Amino acid sequence: MSDILVRMQPAINQQLARYGVQFGLYKNGEFHERLFPYDPVARQITAEDFQYLDRGLQQRVNALNAFLRDVYGEKKILADGVIPPDFVFAGKGYLTPCEGFVPPKGIYSHISGIDLVEGTDGNWYILEDNLRIPSGASYPLIARVLERRVAPDLFREGRIADNRNYGKLLEQVMNYVNTGGINVIYTPGRYNAAYFEHSYLAEKTGSVLAETGELVTHDGYVWYRGYEGEQRVGAIYRRIGDDYLDPLSFRSDSLIGIPGLMSVYRQGHVAVLNAPGNAAADDKGIYYFVPAMIRYYLGEEPILMNAPTYLLYYEKDRKYVMEHLENLVIKDVSEAGGYGVVFARDLTKEKLRELRQLLEREPRRFIAQEIIDFKDLPVLEDGEKVMRKADLRAFVLSGEDTVVWKSGLTRFSRTPDSFIVNSSQGGGFKDTWVLRQE
Repeated sequence: MSDILVRMQPAINQQLARYGVQFGLYKNGEFHERLFPYDPVARQITAEDFQYLDRGLQQRVNALNAFLRDVYGEKKILADGVIPPDFVFAGKGYLTPCEGFVPPKGIYSHISGIDLVEGTDGNWYILEDNLRIPSGASYPLIARVLERRVAPDLFREGRIADNRNYGKLLEQVMNYVNTGGINVIYTPGRYNAAYFEHSYLAEKTGSVLAETGELVTHDGYVWYRGYEGEQRVGAIYRRIGDDYLDPLSFRSDSLIGIPGLMSVYRQGHVAVLNAPGNAAADDKGIYYFVPAMIRYYLGEEPILMNAPTYLLYYEKDRKYVMEHLENLVIKDVSEAGGYGVVFARDLTKEKLRELRQLLEREPRRFIAQEIIDFKDLPVLEDGEKVMRKADLRAFVLSGEDTVVWKSGLTRFSRTPDSFIVNSSQGGGFKDTWVLRQE
């Protein structure tokens, strides 16, 4: 633990507030923006541990990309009975407008945010695969910038891997899939809770930051309307969900989409990062099948483990869940950000009965998992060191190669004994130091 970072924590949080490093928080049905609080006690990952994570994360993301290419194409994994077809097609994230089309260079998930925890048994477990528009890379980036200002010798002389290359890695991915034109980061606008990240990554990648109305389609291409007139767009890193992306293909009431984008995209005249339709693999129900995907597409055994998971779609699993419900955590397959997560042990008898009825009525909507006892990390609270649950969001970038960024977003719970660490649920974050070999 660096004493100078501890002393400078208030000043660093003050700087983060000035930069607008905020996150949206939903509480009691209301939306609030608040500072995403920084903790100065960094998570440290040894070089040996990172090598292990690096191999496992590359393997997993390569398999997920192979699945997306297959499920929107030949559907071999479904025909071979590895995954039930009706289970895939019933998912909210499967988009029929994406069928029969392969994105530029065959890449679907360009930026994957894979959430892991380190169990008290010493094993790393994958909790979620975020393949839609995973956020959070900018927070350890800006935190490291501020840390280097107040403690330059710590990073100049220490064994901490430099994490400042994220912007360059993202730019390389965008350039690799670019179909001809400028790179654009497409944001819903400055009132979005993650606007800081959108603008920061635009700066770091040398991309144009575009809002609604600045991108238009005509003559088979996407164009950016700026001070220099219209410029053709070759790659769009979009920071809005599929539903709102193109009102002509998805939600007709979307006011933040680009009318006609999907037509241009299907003609191969623009790359969209991440690809529309990725939610077909982002679904927590599909998570259950990722180890089978790795074996099927790569012919390898999974390096990183899933949390023990039960699929209520299968009668055997559903029977087990009903018999052991109070020892399990239930997750809504379509939710994110810590929403739709229920620890059955915390429910009253009446609420537990209602949950059983809901699981019986809508088995496709939920998965059940064993509760992983994952490690606590030290956190400063009112000047005292306390232990809190923490996870790690690793960022994997897929372009010409699949690369795991030597950093990551470590989120921690600010509530004692809580397993929910998500920023949208009130959690904080700390820097992640990947250590170099001695």
